[in-house]
Amino acid sequence: MVFSILEAKNYHIFSSMNTNHERKNNQLSDTLATFFSKNINLAHIKLISLFMMALCKARTVCFSKLSTCFDSPAKADSCLRRIQRFFSEHSISQNFVAKFIFQQLPRKEKYRLAIDRTNWQFGKTNINIFMLAVIHDGVAYPLLFSMLPKKGTSNTQERIDLVQRYINLFGEETIDCLLADREFVGERWINWLNCNGIRYYIRIRENFWAFNPKSGNYVKVFWIFNHLKDGEADFLRHIFYVKGQKCYLSGSRIKGHDGKPELQIIVSFNKPEDATETYRQRWQIETMFKAMKSAGFNIEDTHLTDIERIEKLLLLVMMAFVWCYNIGEFVNQNLKPIRILKHGRKAKSIFRYGLDIVAEFLTRGRNDYDVPIFGILSTENPIFTPA
Repeated sequence: MVFSILEAKNYHIFSSMNTNHERKNNQLSDTLATFFSKNINLAHIKLISLFMMALCKARTVCFSKLSTCFDSPAKADSCLRRIQRFFSEHSISQNFVAKFIFQQLPRKEKYRLAIDRTNWQFGKTNINIFMLAVIHDGVAYPLLFSMLPKKGTSNTQERIDLVQRYINLFGEETIDCLLADREFVGERWINWLNCNGIRYYIRIRENFWAFNPKSGNYVKVFWIFNHLKDGEADFLRHIFYVKGQKCYLSGSRIKGHDGKPELQIIVSFNKPEDATETYRQRWQIETMFKAMKSAGFNIEDTHLTDIERIEKLLLLVMMAFVWCYNIGEFVNQNLKPIRILKHGRKAKSIFRYGLDIVAEFLTRGRNDYDVPIFGILSTENPIFTPA
């Protein structure tokens, strides 16, 4: 995301060094109100802004710890009760949050989407989140999700419903392709994607059978690509049938999680020659989950078990995540690039870079790079339209 520093100064939206609690909360709540005021009352918008700022300082979703980090003159016990009342009595529209985040995306005609799950267990409660995100520059923007009331993978209808929700909100024409791992395969699911003309790159298991219409024979996909050596990739130019559905096949020999070579076999709607390179971007949604968990907000710290309350919590975490990521990207591109280590990787992620900057400003009042801490989330000012 690229912004003009000179234009930002001309519009007088650089964050103030003033550490007054009320002023900081007003700045963020005013920014959020430009988008949410028609759907959420001002008191709740202020609570959301307080919560987001506390998340960045505490780096945990534990309510008792967040309450001690509220930028409010009220005592921590009072802040804790405000948080608890909000989560028990009020709602947030997931669609409105999705639209808000969508406006933070770099402007493109088409986006690469990824679907994946993350889950953990609190006591006997399984918390299972099925997420759709937009791939972008090493990370994914969380957009829509479903809370699965079970342990294990999603079913076909749940996948269709999640993608259809995206289409209803943003249009099928905004989809470049959909990326998904091995658990998201099935005859009716692939058929739905094919019938709707949605391009996809989905990994399948090595033991799947494929029907070759040219030879009239079935063959295990493992046998098709078993000739590949480490780091090699290949694709077939004619259509096969997998799970009874037409698709193209691509394969590569990659290094697995255990460091051992393994086959990565991908089915696609078209352009199989792009499969290996495009599918590689799927890991960005896992980076996003990591940022929400151990590398950022520690969402697994929650003691919530009610599905609706967990959904509200996740929506606020998503907004805070996007806020910090945009700050990190702004500084990395315009002010001070993240240091590159000897092995070629960044010293820290763009999200973590932004989180550290936001936390430093909120806790110590320091804004060494003159970053537009609050204005960067603006959805009205044209200078904040992502390039």
